[in-house]
Amino acid sequence: MTDTQVTWLTQESHDRLKAELDSLIANRPVIAAEINERREEGDLKENGGYHAAREEQGQQEARIRQLQELLNNAKVGEAPTQSGVALPGSVVTVYYDGDENDRETFLIATREEGASGEIETYSPSSPLGAALIDAKVGETREYTVPSGATVKVTLVSAEPYHG
Repeated sequence: MTDTQVTWLTQESHDRLKAELDSLIANRPVIAAEINERREEGDLKENGGYHAAREEQGQQEARIRQLQELLNNAKVGEAPTQSGVALPGSVVTVYYDGDENDRETFLIATREEGASGEIETYSPSSPLGAALIDAKVGETREYTVPSGATVKVTLVSAEPYHG
């Protein structure tokens, strides 16, 4: 597994996600009890409460699986302290195709890491994120977009994320 396939998390994010996972697992008996209660209400075809409880159970189980996989593949560490190099956990500013006015600033991290939502987040395994990893300020890299076109991106700045 390469570093760009690993999910990078700060200790704080790892702890927050682990607490969510523990809470969901602890809630399993509550959901199961509600399903049983609803089942006893009678005809399952017309029992909206039963179907709603089953739906909620399915959503929670999917989230449990997602969190387990994420945490099992996570690399826990501190945000980078180095400026000037695009690394997972860096807030970067770039411009596209040589147009210095076409700028964008975003965090290179997982969606879970950038979950607070105040800044756009690109995964280190996305085409753009992968192209920028280890780039130094002033360096231009190329990546292929889904349409097959090649885009040039130039790194303007890279600073550690302080979320």
